Amino acid sequence: MQINFAVPSPLQYFSSLVQSDAHFPLLEAAISLAQDEYPDLDVEQVLGDVDQLLARLKRRLPTDASELQRLRALNQFFFRDLGFGGNINDYYDPDNSYLNVVLRTRRGIPITLAVLWLELAVGMGLNARGVAFPGHFMVKVNLPKGQVVIDPFSGQSLSREELVERLEPFRLKSSIADEFEVPMGLYLQSAPPREIISRMLRNLQEIHKTQEDWPRLIAVQDRLIVLQPDAWPEYRDRGLAWAAQGEVAHAVADLETYLGHAEDALDLKAIAGRLAELRRVGS
Repeated sequence: MQINFAVPSPLQYFSSLVQSDAHFPLLEAAISLAQDEYPDLDVEQVLGDVDQLLARLKRRLPTDASELQRLRALNQFFFRDLGFGGNINDYYDPDNSYLNVVLRTRRGIPITLAVLWLELAVGMGLNARGVAFPGHFMVKVNLPKGQVVIDPFSGQSLSREELVERLEPFRLKSSIADEFEVPMGLYLQSAPPREIISRMLRNLQEIHKTQEDWPRLIAVQDRLIVLQPDAWPEYRDRGLAWAAQGEVAHAVADLETYLGHAEDALDLKAIAGRLAELRRVGS
């Protein structure tokens, strides 16, 4: 008897990875985002490439190396020897969000560089986490004598004063800036893997929306909805993308879902109007 094993679609594979917060494979989920753009991508091969980098790094240090020695060796290896850094010349290239490309070019945006750096750091036994700092993703390491915050775009360790300076533009934009001072520690909280993947997808969302690339935007929205099924604005955004592409039935379904759940949203009237237009077109 012949048994046929159906190969999961990229979205089905992604869905299988992000089911559980307790067992969330950050690197694998991050790599899998590129499958929409690179359908022949071998995720296992990319995972293996990262494992090889970790093995090279481990060979550089004695097994009894201190945490500080391990951190210094990691930064030397990642930022200087391998030359990973920010893609200053083409920051908004979607390829900066695809780890298979970042591994090849050694150029990316803060969050993709951070995901690779974190995988190596944790593999080295360091207590390292991602930090969803406003406007610019960071990484941090807890050492016996304190916490180190690093900008993965440049490899620079940031002092408290430098962090305050980077935060200032966001505090000035906030309506609550004058009412109370938010402790710096709140901005340096660890970002869970689901939040990291969401932020990666939102970077792509912004690029595709700006370029009015509706098919790619819909693919990103599909993943965001799988990742956060109760994030109702994602249904709205996908519905509007479907509408822009002329797929009325899909657009109506998504906008109805949004209006059925987003009770206090400020754009309810505008979206209801757009939905009424689409229903007229589809009738």
